[in-house]
Amino acid sequence: MIKTNQGTVTLELYPEKAPKTVDNFLRYVEEGFYKNTIFHRVISNFMVQGGGFDTSFHQKSTHAPVENEANNGLKNEVGTIAMARTSDPHSATAQFFINVANNTFLNFTAPHPRGYGYTVFGKVIDGMEIVNQIAKTPTGSGGPFPGDVPRNMIIIEDISVLSSATENNQ
Repeated sequence: MIKTNQGTVTLELYPEKAPKTVDNFLRYVEEGFYKNTIFHRVISNFMVQGGGFDTSFHQKSTHAPVENEANNGLKNEVGTIAMARTSDPHSATAQFFINVANNTFLNFTAPHPRGYGYTVFGKVIDGMEIVNQIAKTPTGSGGPFPGDVPRNMIIIEDISVLSSATENNQ
């Protein structure tokens, strides 16, 4: 469950499809890494990205990158969550994004730098209206970024793990 200053978003993760990625994400969750980080990159009709910078735009130290698992059959479709990375396909650490459009160009096509794609490891099962609200927020420059930064800071107050029993009782 991602608790933001805009509302709560509940995810379902797919460890059977992206085991290393899910383990990596949950490690950061369990360590409290995401507490008071921000959505620092928001692009309407594309995605919302966060999980790497604090509210002062300081990039947080991360663990070693996780191996790209984008060749798992999952697609970058509306509501899916995927790992952000650099141009190196195997560089994902803590940052993630939630797709607000069907971004087929981010899907795996071949095992080479341009074709690896971005690893989808779950999807939003509740709170997609919050994600869409974030995606429509006005943006501009902020911190070290020349653009796509929300004018009003969108804070990830915390991310926590819910058990299946907890989810069923909500």
